[in-house]
Amino acid sequence: MCTVCGCGQGEQRIEGQAHQHRDHQHSHAEHHPHAEHHHHAEHHHHGDHHHSDHGHPHHDHLHHSHLHHYGLGPARAHAPGLDQARMVKIEQDILGKNDQYAAANRRHFAERAIFALNLVSSPGSGKTSLLTRTLHDLSGEIPLAVIEGDQETSQDAERIRATGAPAIQINTGKGCHLDAHMVGHAVESLAPASGSVLFIENVGNLVCPAAFDLGEAHKVAILSVTEGEDKPIKYPDMFYAADLLLLNKIDLLPYLQFDVERCIDFARRVNPQVEVMRISATSGEGMSQWYEWIRSAREQRHA
Repeated sequence: MCTVCGCGQGEQRIEGQAHQHRDHQHSHAEHHPHAEHHHHAEHHHHGDHHHSDHGHPHHDHLHHSHLHHYGLGPARAHAPGLDQARMVKIEQDILGKNDQYAAANRRHFAERAIFALNLVSSPGSGKTSLLTRTLHDLSGEIPLAVIEGDQETSQDAERIRATGAPAIQINTGKGCHLDAHMVGHAVESLAPASGSVLFIENVGNLVCPAAFDLGEAHKVAILSVTEGEDKPIKYPDMFYAADLLLLNKIDLLPYLQFDVERCIDFARRVNPQVEVMRISATSGEGMSQWYEWIRSAREQRHA
């Protein structure tokens, strides 16, 4: 829906910067080291995933005073005062521009052998706890850096820095996700070392981050067993976009009614190729498998 309404546009704040999204054509060209690439018409959406291409029925939008077929028109959304064709055009424009920035980010990462992971989840999944443990355990083995996305506060970035890893905070204001333009400016300020693993912790949201390519190598979805096993079929775009699903907080399974196999089945109905790992950032169970995945995927990416 944010691809249509433009929520949070012009409100993001990056630590140490005063960039405003409405001014991005000027500010990006002047400050980003790869600005010239961001204005080309190159279109590359990671995994060939498009927010409006999931085989959903495309019905004509019927707009009566008391009847709205929410989610069934070509735009798969409803906004007062906008017809379906206009909504589709707005979404195409927003995602097309974002993909140009994402392509430039991806080139920047490739030139410096930076392995970027986009961590996505709902609030409360344990994403930051997972990340801090990962940073602590991999410290000294691989150069690490973090871009931290939240609507407000720098609390999570401060938790990240306490591990010794460099981090920069992006506050999105009313925005519900990071986009490639924000990430490009954050990378400029953070300046991750060549060969780094760059973790991009997205805003907690199982909807909008699925549509926005940031230039990452992989989207990694984190789902807590406290959230309900049906999340993959309730929020299919996110699990379709992810290459890896980390099923977190499995140490709590004895105290919950959560069917792990059913959850995994739902995830693979949406995305048959998704890899699933069962982990606990608290107890450490399964974390070694997660670390081995990072090592292997990083090596394959830059082979």
